[in-house]
Amino acid sequence: MTRKEITLLNLGKSLDDLANLDPKGYGVCKLLYKAAYDFTGRPLCLNAAELLCNTLKKDAVVFILTGFVLSPFNKAETDGVISSSLLASALEKIFNVKTVIVCPDEAGYAIKRLMSYLETHSEIYIFTKESDKTEEECDKILSQFKPDAVISIECPSANKNGRYHNAGGIDVTNLEAKTDLLFEKLCKSGVPNIAIGDLGNEIGMGTIADCIEKSIPSDCVCCGKGGITARTKADNIITATVSDWGCYSLICMLAYMTGKPELMHDSNLQEKLMISASENGLIDMWGEHIPAIDGFGIKITGLIVDLMRETMLNVIGCRDKFQKQFDTVSDKNSFAGELI
Repeated sequence: MTRKEITLLNLGKSLDDLANLDPKGYGVCKLLYKAAYDFTGRPLCLNAAELLCNTLKKDAVVFILTGFVLSPFNKAETDGVISSSLLASALEKIFNVKTVIVCPDEAGYAIKRLMSYLETHSEIYIFTKESDKTEEECDKILSQFKPDAVISIECPSANKNGRYHNAGGIDVTNLEAKTDLLFEKLCKSGVPNIAIGDLGNEIGMGTIADCIEKSIPSDCVCCGKGGITARTKADNIITATVSDWGCYSLICMLAYMTGKPELMHDSNLQEKLMISASENGLIDMWGEHIPAIDGFGIKITGLIVDLMRETMLNVIGCRDKFQKQFDTVSDKNSFAGELI
């Protein structure tokens, strides 16, 4: 194993670990991460970043699907939306691609404001909530854009019975944009895909359905049939304590791999975006217009972002140091993350 390979694996594992820090202490993120890692076979953010680096060329089109509408508030949550905006900005600057953010109407205005703040030129496409119009809507958007990759971040998916549920098992089918059907269509046509989630009811989490059904509270309370577990599968998944944190690990890894570390944002920008999101119609998981994501406020979210960024910058600073230590790990034909 080369020094470059060891570094990529260990940075990827460190970023994964930060994305799966468990301040709530309930362990769901750890269970999901183990299943996702077993599926991927390597650090999740590294796997996804390599896919994008190998796929995206100048003028490529990337679909970013996001937006979970919460009941009973009928408003979109911050999680997924903030990181989607940052990811769109990073992809445009790294690869010179066109990004299209596909979302429910409830998230559209906030995304527009975030895009303006980031000086990013993403298209915003409002997707239908009506199941019987989904095929027509898919044809419509695909007549306008030909995506080279699709990424879903905290986006709802129907269960095996075609019903959508929130974390509490309540049926929210009528509230959600049916973007999972667009994701499935693109996957079937061979479009490279990545899905990011933090519980099991999001697009792509059907990939680890066995883990979710066995280990996570996943029953639906509306009818007791089908559960909350997503049916939609993805070829590449990232799980995290908060979906946004998983997306930040991907952005950080992309910034490192492409030699553009400045594109990993810091806590100052994170704070401004969280405030903007809350002021422009998005809510925290508890239904409040406050600068928080999945119950985590500015301070801890900013610390996660800065730790990812500083970890990446320190790895860059150590490129020409510690050769003896790298040789020791290389001799074992392993990487430190496997030894923990």
